[in-house]
Amino acid sequence: MLGSVIASGVPVRVWRTFLYADPAAHSLSPQMHAAAFAAAGWPGRYEARRVAPQDLPAAIGELRAPGVLGANLSLPHKEAALPLLDDLSPAARAIGAVNTVIHRDGRLLGDNTDAPGFLAALDGAGASAAGLSVVLGAGGAARAAVYALHSRGQEVLVVNRTPERAAALTRDLGGQALGAAEVPWAQVRLLVNASSAGLGDPHSSPLTPLPALAPGAFVYDMVYKPAETRLLREARAAGVRAENGLGMLAHQARLAFAAWTGAEVPAEVFLEALAGGVQAPPQP
Repeated sequence: MLGSVIASGVPVRVWRTFLYADPAAHSLSPQMHAAAFAAAGWPGRYEARRVAPQDLPAAIGELRAPGVLGANLSLPHKEAALPLLDDLSPAARAIGAVNTVIHRDGRLLGDNTDAPGFLAALDGAGASAAGLSVVLGAGGAARAAVYALHSRGQEVLVVNRTPERAAALTRDLGGQALGAAEVPWAQVRLLVNASSAGLGDPHSSPLTPLPALAPGAFVYDMVYKPAETRLLREARAAGVRAENGLGMLAHQARLAFAAWTGAEVPAEVFLEALAGGVQAPPQP
């Protein structure tokens, strides 16, 4: 059902958007989109909802209701949602993962704003994508990263704890699947953690210890909570420039909001909404 707010005694329609994830309580997306709705002058509400995998079909069906603009999808739904949608954007079809669902007149379009959001975050951090890149993980976020890097002509290696999934990713999108021990780490200029390792745990890492990387290398950890993961700490201790996933979070949200509303809200609105939302853990 549509909600409503009262402004000057006149009912105003409230447009609804969602995040579907499991878990979802850690998400900072509601505060970003609240700021975006305010900046755009739209009466809207964004709700982070925990949706278990078996409940995803029913939850996707709810997005067809009047007044619902769409939803973001996060772990573990980015690939599982594909057959539940009416159509896919070219990027979502190529990547094989959806992070944004757009509702138009009862039909649902799946899009992927992770890939362009990831590239915008790298550019904003001043990270050069020249040279060999390694992506850790083989889920929806990793697929978006590999797709994005290949769009810039990058050579990409994929490392995942389940080698079969890494091999499937590279068959679909290109690149080479390797075990961590097979990677020529001294040649790696960009290391991307697109796995869930480190999420909610400042002591875990997808790589232990962090290998020595090429001079001028950059480490991008898509995890943003905690703000300072073990991977980031070890990279900075080794003199390697490193960044967490807040930039990507803001840019993919900006693109999703524009897809839902047609309103172009500056990235700074999303980034400012995130300020103070993630605190680095105390150092041991």
